[in-house]
Amino acid sequence: MVRVYVFLANGFEDVEALIPIDVLRRGGVDVTTVSVVEDSQLVESAHGVQMFADALFDDCDFSDADLLLLPGGMPGASNLYEHEGLCAALKAHAAKGRRLAAICAAPGVVLGQLGLLQGRRATCYPGFEQFMAGATYTGDLFTTDGTITTGEGPAAAFPFAYELLALLTNRQTSDQIAEGMRFKHLMEK
Repeated sequence: MVRVYVFLANGFEDVEALIPIDVLRRGGVDVTTVSVVEDSQLVESAHGVQMFADALFDDCDFSDADLLLLPGGMPGASNLYEHEGLCAALKAHAAKGRRLAAICAAPGVVLGQLGLLQGRRATCYPGFEQFMAGATYTGDLFTTDGTITTGEGPAAAFPFAYELLALLTNRQTSDQIAEGMRFKHLMEK
C-alpha cells in the first residue's frame, strides 16, 4: 500500500493539510498525520482549528514512505523548517529519490532553504519564491518536477491533491475521486 506522511506544525494552513489528506485517503492511500509539536499530538492551525495528529514525529520511522508532504501556512512552514529531525528526514528521503510535496509557503521556506529545489521548476505562494534559490518559479497552481510536487496556496489544494493522487496511484483513480467530489463539475462552470 502507498504510504504518505503529512507533517503538522502549529500554524499550518487548514485546507492545505486537510484537503490532501482527504483526497489521498479517498483514493486508497495510507496517510499518517505527524505532529512536529514537542510531546503533543494536538496541533493548532493558522486559523485556530485544533487537530489531533495520528502520531508524534519521534515515534515514526519514515523508511516506508512513498511521499512526505508539507502543508504551508504561517507560522506553520517556519515551524516545520525549525524542526531539525524533519529537515534531516526530508533530505534523506530526497537523497533516496523518493517523492516530496509542499504547498504555499512550505516549498520556499522548507524545501528551498534546504536546497532541495536547486535546478527544479517549482511554485509557491507569491512572495515566498525568494526562498527558492536555484529554482525556476512557475506561478502555476501546482508544479511537478521529477520527484517534487509544489503547490501555490489554499485555492490550489484540490488540484495539488489530485496531482499527488495521480502520481501515487494513477490518473484514472485521481479522475474518479475528482469526479465523485464534484471537482470536475466545478471546473466546467
